[in-house]
Amino acid sequence: MKAIHYINQFFGQIGGEEAAGHEPEIREGQVGAAMALQAALGSGVDVTHTIICGDNFMGSNTEEAIRRILSFLEGKEFDIFFAGPAFRAGRYGVACGHICDAVQKKFGVPVLTSMNEENPGVEMYRSKMVIFRGGASAAAMKKDVAAMTGYGLRLIKGEKLLPAAREGYFGRGVRDQVWLDPPVNATDRVIDMLFKKLRGEPFQTELPIPKTDRVPIAPAIPPEELAKMNVALLTSGGIVPFGNPDRIQSASATRWGKYDITGIDDLKKGEYMTTHAGYDPAAANNDPDVVLPLDALRAYEKEGKIGGIHQYFYATVGTGTTQAEAARMAGEIVEELKSAGVRAAILTST
Repeated sequence: MKAIHYINQFFGQIGGEEAAGHEPEIREGQVGAAMALQAALGSGVDVTHTIICGDNFMGSNTEEAIRRILSFLEGKEFDIFFAGPAFRAGRYGVACGHICDAVQKKFGVPVLTSMNEENPGVEMYRSKMVIFRGGASAAAMKKDVAAMTGYGLRLIKGEKLLPAAREGYFGRGVRDQVWLDPPVNATDRVIDMLFKKLRGEPFQTELPIPKTDRVPIAPAIPPEELAKMNVALLTSGGIVPFGNPDRIQSASATRWGKYDITGIDDLKKGEYMTTHAGYDPAAANNDPDVVLPLDALRAYEKEGKIGGIHQYFYATVGTGTTQAEAARMAGEIVEELKSAGVRAAILTST
């Protein structure tokens, strides 16, 4: 049996953030994290090749990266494809999802990866592939690799596999019939669950429904009130002063910045830029106002449609950013705005 492993520039021992633009390459044998994968697989499966690609390259040149990697795999013999583990690293997780999805479609082999529940790659790809529940950092490498390889070995050997909750991967929304031994009628099962619920005992529904956060729509502000208010500008489109002084990540952001726009009517090319890796930056770099419309808001200010513009604009990057990080950053920014007496804001994306 043969396997091929995909990892990013860090786990491929190329470098850290400074090497995130590393172009795809394939090496014979095991490199970096692929050695841990081989150790966990044992002698039954041989990791013949390691594919390495920088997270930024995959994020900014996704189609090109996938095309190149698929070309590397042409003519290679492999029975299973592994990617990661990606832990909580958003760009890495999304990259693992991208390439696993492409590989299974092109070559029809099983694909396995692992991510932390906060990784955006989970929600993007959980319905398309098996993604194991991973740790938050590389400290969980051994455990996460063991989960992938244990399942992978049984999978390619054709052994019996258990439901997602018992195997340890994220549910894919796939329902399958399970025959109980001894059999129990549905009416008996549901009554048993009802009694457990009434007694306050733990029970497991046979049709779990995921819970999602719901944010209520803010009430409209009457025009006569808006004409007296300062309005703040926020963006997840990555608009920052040229050079990105706060080093906001181009994807999977954990930082935000605030920038003084006192006396500025227009965000000029060469003075501002986008650091966002999720869209073509050419238009935004040529005219940053297309993402953060300061020029339009200044026009409204002059026309008296708004009372003014808040002294600072706030920026981060949305692509790959986890819900938890987005909520944390939003809470911090909102506290600043409330302290400054700001009651209205416009949030733009890409």
